[in-house]
Amino acid sequence: MIFFFISLLVASIATLLIVRSSPHHAHLSGDTDKSAPQKFHARVVPRIGGVGIAAGMIVGLAWAGRDLQGPDLWKLIGLAVSASVAFAAGLIEDFTKRVTPSQRLLAVVVAASLAMWLAGSQITRADMDWLDGLLAIAGVSAALTLLGVAGVANSINIIDGFNGLASMCVAIMLAALAYVAYQVGDELIFLCAMVGLGAVLGFFMWNYPFGLVFLGDGGAYFMGFWVAELGILLIQRNEGVSPLFPLLLCIYPVFETVFSMYRRKVVRGHPIGQPDATHLHSLIYRRLMRWAVGHRDAATLLRRNSMTSPYLWLVCSLSVVPAVLCWDDTELLGACCIGFCLVYVALYRAIVRFRTPRVLVRRSAHWQPRAVSSDSAG
Repeated sequence: MIFFFISLLVASIATLLIVRSSPHHAHLSGDTDKSAPQKFHARVVPRIGGVGIAAGMIVGLAWAGRDLQGPDLWKLIGLAVSASVAFAAGLIEDFTKRVTPSQRLLAVVVAASLAMWLAGSQITRADMDWLDGLLAIAGVSAALTLLGVAGVANSINIIDGFNGLASMCVAIMLAALAYVAYQVGDELIFLCAMVGLGAVLGFFMWNYPFGLVFLGDGGAYFMGFWVAELGILLIQRNEGVSPLFPLLLCIYPVFETVFSMYRRKVVRGHPIGQPDATHLHSLIYRRLMRWAVGHRDAATLLRRNSMTSPYLWLVCSLSVVPAVLCWDDTELLGACCIGFCLVYVALYRAIVRFRTPRVLVRRSAHWQPRAVSSDSAG
């Protein structure tokens, strides 16, 4: 377990160095566009937190890899090389602000293709007769793998809207992957998940609650790719793990993305990729934190921002907890997937129609803003 603490320590120190040196590179690494509809911060903040996570991952994996031999060692190297492609595409966007979403998705597809080649990471079974029949057709398995990895990576980027939101959701997912890997005795997936968990938590302590650094596209695509690949390898290497386990594990960000695409294209008639401020996390920010409406001072915006994330951590846990409890039961996991989607839509509709569940409204009403010395970030 020492590799967990090594990755946490290295990521924490590297992220702290990014924060401390931000006056020298903020003109390049800072999130300067505060007018976009999905932005909720009041000052320029470095958005290259993924660099700190990558540093923790590199050192942690190097240390953990000493205990691996043969095929598992090569799979680890293959995963690391593949993940670097997804990370690089996002990091270039963080610095240049000129990489389009389609170009970033293409980079993730290339990274997933490398992972298939170097680590053998591919969806090969679904434990459902009709889908297993489709997977047997040439090219379908590879196409589904590329679509799944790109979808998860992009979905983590979609929910990266508030301090600690995406990073804690990823941490919850990685902890679940580590638990199931430990249960089935898969050393490779266990150490990869724990190293990732340590690196994310090392970043999280500087991101939440004060928003001193952002995850950025590099960090979001990197960790989304990592979660997706570990999920695929876990079910590929262990017949006892249901193929629906990683789906339920990631269903919050994935369904958020699919629902947003439906809402933009079908309901509003807008382009699918057009940014907006009507994601579930945006609605919670605007309608559950009503005590802060009208306030634009940095301290209030910061507190409002950070108080939003725990609601979404709970939403994420609504899928992760049953996934962990039923990781080997395909039918039950399928029912939980449907149940989560129904709960999500019901909650979204309730908040849109100003009929937020009382327990949420009462809790937010009891929280009052306090003076905070740090500036706001989102």
